[in-house]
Amino acid sequence: MKNHDLVEKNIGLMSVLIVVAISFGALVEIVPQFFSPETTQPIEGLKPLPALALEGRDIYIREGCHVCHTQMIRPLRAEVERYGHYSVAGESVYEHPFLWGSKRTGPDLARVGQRYSDEWQRAHLYDPRSVVPLSNMPAFPWLFDNKLSGDDTGKKMAALRSVGVPYTDEDIAGAKAAVQGRTEIDALVVYLQQLGTLLTHKR
Repeated sequence: MKNHDLVEKNIGLMSVLIVVAISFGALVEIVPQFFSPETTQPIEGLKPLPALALEGRDIYIREGCHVCHTQMIRPLRAEVERYGHYSVAGESVYEHPFLWGSKRTGPDLARVGQRYSDEWQRAHLYDPRSVVPLSNMPAFPWLFDNKLSGDDTGKKMAALRSVGVPYTDEDIAGAKAAVQGRTEIDALVVYLQQLGTLLTHKR
């Protein structure tokens, strides 16, 4: 009882003990994840994004697509039935930053790859209501006019390689030529069409 009184009447000591308890719990939960193959090893078939898809991902982030569309399907029946196989960490080991999250203004896009044609994706991004009449998504017509120079694509790949993404010298050397002159809509559609295609929901 005296020990309880000592802690409960000393706000400084109580604060320190709370921090220690939370820190210990966090370490127990978080540290093992750094050593688990399920969270550190890529799933079978996973490769770094090619140059055009990498530019598409940056456009996806720049335009705020990730704010309304998450890329994290939780292992709940309703989500798996609607979106497909739940997300696993091994799909995202080459992603910097991660685009996981749980807020959805629009549907989750973790498994959107190949669900719609390139033409549908283009029409949807140019005028969302032309294909989804009740959509509240904004239009992105400028993506059809903006051209990619590729000047920084190789630098992006080199930076990603420094944090563990296995880009080769050939990937980096050929990056500019792979994207130069292509439109931003080309890049974004290529990025969308590869999302989640390594793990599909078996209906």
